[in-house]
Amino acid sequence: PASFISEFLENSGTDHLVLDGGLGTELERHGADINDPLWSAKCLIQSPDLIRRVHLDYLDAGANIIASASYQATIQGFEAKGLSRAEAEALLRRSVEIAREARDIYYNRCTKGSLDNIENGNNAKRPIFVAASVGGYGAYLADGSEYSGNYGGGVTVETLKDFHRRRVQVLAESGA
Repeated sequence: PASFISEFLENSGTDHLVLDGGLGTELERHGADINDPLWSAKCLIQSPDLIRRVHLDYLDAGANIIASASYQATIQGFEAKGLSRAEAEALLRRSVEIAREARDIYYNRCTKGSLDNIENGNNAKRPIFVAASVGGYGAYLADGSEYSGNYGGGVTVETLKDFHRRRVQVLAESGA
């Protein structure tokens, strides 16, 4: 990971990176109702275009790294809402696809006036990394335990590994 970040910084032509901000807060600011156990992942179902819009806002503000809308998106959480495992995995993949689409739209939009961008020092082709956002087990529980790590009795390291394994695999395979 250290060499990846070093290479990313070198390709960026800078000594710093800018990570996007609070996705859920921005989704709410744009009118999304995320008062739900799925939190911002609810928008993957109801308003994926809004997620893309927020990603684009962050890219316009100079972000080099945009995180997928998957912090609260879990297979188990989607299943609790009545979706199948296949539908849940498709939504996880979609969270990465939306971020990648936003990056492509940003690149295409910026390069249309590329001479002006170059003259003004706005290099539209700065490297942009799509990261998978993976919330803790407590985020799925939606009871505040993500902040304490106190998940109650019976939750072992193996429980946590089993909980996250497929989710992380799907996100990684999606290109995050």
